[in-house]
Amino acid sequence: MNPENLSPRTIAVGAGRPDGDGDPINQPIVLASNFRSAPDYARTDGTATWHALEEAVGALEGGRCVSYSSGQAVASAIVFALRPRVVIIPTFSYLGVRKLLELMQVRGQLTMVQVEITDTASVLAEVERQSNSHGAAAVLLWIETPTNPTLDEGDLGALCAGAARLGVRTAVDSTFATPMGQRALGHGATVVMHSGTKFIGGHSDLMIGLASTTDDGVHAALVEARTFVGATPGALEAFLALRGLRTLPLRYEASTSNAAELARRLRERADVEWAKSVGPMLSFILKGGADAADRACDRVRIITQATSLGGVESTMERRQKYAGDAHVNPGLIRMSVGIEDVEDLWRDLVAALAS
Repeated sequence: MNPENLSPRTIAVGAGRPDGDGDPINQPIVLASNFRSAPDYARTDGTATWHALEEAVGALEGGRCVSYSSGQAVASAIVFALRPRVVIIPTFSYLGVRKLLELMQVRGQLTMVQVEITDTASVLAEVERQSNSHGAAAVLLWIETPTNPTLDEGDLGALCAGAARLGVRTAVDSTFATPMGQRALGHGATVVMHSGTKFIGGHSDLMIGLASTTDDGVHAALVEARTFVGATPGALEAFLALRGLRTLPLRYEASTSNAAELARRLRERADVEWAKSVGPMLSFILKGGADAADRACDRVRIITQATSLGGVESTMERRQKYAGDAHVNPGLIRMSVGIEDVEDLWRDLVAALAS
């Protein structure tokens, strides 16, 4: 399948399928660690199931994809592969990645610098400062947009272009946006990552991570990181992620529509200080602070109080309760909006907020 000039919806359905006479329409699960009369070993050479998923995600992103055991494994692999001495990362961003960088900083392996990703000029000024101090090859700009959980949006094109002018590499976490919301490689990113556990899998039943790049050297380094750190995806997880990917465009569209409508209605409520949606993600702040937010989360019935995100079901939680998000507004609730009927979701929210 040649993805050139095809819609992302068509690519999501068709990429990564067997195409020989007599082949099954869907890529089967390959449960194997080694192969007869071949030197191939699954950890080093992968399996047909991995390859099919990687082909499909790579086609959507416009690059070559490497799969891993989780989104966190992807983040670790990117840092392992690119070997930065300085990582510039948004202040509001996924707590797991910031914790990884904090641990590495404590061990003297790198320095983490936090920036406000919406202030493009300040971010690029920091990139230039660090580049002048340490050399461009030693600096990595980690772009998360929209950010978790505040949904801040950076100017992806300007940030990637500005970093590239300085010779600095960029890693983009597109987990919230998915390939439906943005294609970071097209903006010049060095590498784009997804926690496929979320929207790509789409059914809250697997963990997998995905990284894509157009740079052959970076691709080789990402494969090396997976091979020798050992963060390989499971056969079932790769199969399920590929199956989930087939419906990503439809799920993303339905969830985005629901999230936008809920955000619009929430902004009209007197007890809501702020509400914003980007794609299927919705965050809002209750004026009653942590207590009001906890009560609302405890009282939803259709929406599920749960962490993680990206499933067909709607989930919500108060983020500041986590140590890594202690700097977030105490009344902020993050919702991953699913594909349920929006009126049912709204009635559930109204009843929970009234409590």
